[in-house]
Amino acid sequence: MDVKSAFLNGVIEEEAYVRQPPGFKSAKFTDRVFRLRKALLKSFLLKSGFVMGSVDKTLFLLSRGGDTLIVQIYVDDIIFGGSSHALVSSFAEQMSREFEMSLMGLQIKQGPEGTFVHQAKYTRDILKKFAMDNSKPMATPMDIKTMLDEDKEREAVDQREFRGMIGSLLYLTATRPDIQFAVCLCTRYQASPRTSHLQAVKRILRYLKHTPELGLSYSLGSSLSLRGYLDASYAGCRVDRKSTSGTCQFLGTSLVSWSSRKQASVSLSTIESEYIATASCCSQLLWMKATLSDYGLRFGRIPLLVDSTSAISVAKNPVLHSKTKYIDVRFYFLRDHYENGDIDLIHVVTQNQLDDIFTKPLDFSAFACLRGELGFGQGLVKFEDWELKF
Repeated sequence: MDVKSAFLNGVIEEEAYVRQPPGFKSAKFTDRVFRLRKALLKSFLLKSGFVMGSVDKTLFLLSRGGDTLIVQIYVDDIIFGGSSHALVSSFAEQMSREFEMSLMGLQIKQGPEGTFVHQAKYTRDILKKFAMDNSKPMATPMDIKTMLDEDKEREAVDQREFRGMIGSLLYLTATRPDIQFAVCLCTRYQASPRTSHLQAVKRILRYLKHTPELGLSYSLGSSLSLRGYLDASYAGCRVDRKSTSGTCQFLGTSLVSWSSRKQASVSLSTIESEYIATASCCSQLLWMKATLSDYGLRFGRIPLLVDSTSAISVAKNPVLHSKTKYIDVRFYFLRDHYENGDIDLIHVVTQNQLDDIFTKPLDFSAFACLRGELGFGQGLVKFEDWELKF
């Protein structure tokens, strides 16, 4: 659920106004400004009996009798669940009375075998919104030969429409990590979109036309063990030659976290780009390990699966040499956590590296295989289907 005009940073008594940002001006009220209003969700939840997480300050827990309600907040977005349907319904009604709420678009199917989370309705809505509901379906979100750059020679396209498409697709990545890399690649060209960039975005929409029902499956019988995968595409960006890091983390067989992002600095070798990606995945796993302690979960040495033997060797070798002396010192915390027993670096063959889907375009065979390994499905078993409407 989405809380309108909530920013978690206090209520202001004076009036404040904000100019409409370029590219997001209201077509109906171009001469108006936004009035800034703030609501303090944190205070409201604490007054309602919630306890803030000791590690993650956006996590709130409420215990009633033998039941527990879990609420996670990110700015003005809330996701919650609990062991009692009555407790969950009561919280939803309470929030709706206190704040103006809107539908997020998540759909959840629950049954004896587990939970299936998807955004099929939202997918169809954005296809219709951008007149792509009758487009030709595509089997992958990006052609394997696609190499986007600034393409200044091509014709410029409507910036407002392009950013609207990107914003809609970014929201969809909450349950569709299969489009994460393609969408993040296209976001780099929002400042000056060209026809080639628009074609790439439309290709993603055509892929969604082909797979509107896909979502993430979470098995009820899955173990509660952490593991992470990572990969890097060396010098993958054609504009500044920075590499792309891809990471994903599993809790048992369930994919719970993923990312695809351009590295902050230019790597001078494949080893460096892989090592930086490994450090990034390690950092995320350590944060998850600490956060999950609020749920009463404890973990030992966490496996981190890497397809670069060189990156593993650098992490295990305390002696710097010519190939590693230029790697920024901030990434060497990876060695400390390996030596302290927090993580375990394990080599995985490239064919089994699930993170390839977050770093590069793939052909259909490889893409479909990795998509399946990530836990995608269409919820074909008999589930109770309900939608978050508040």
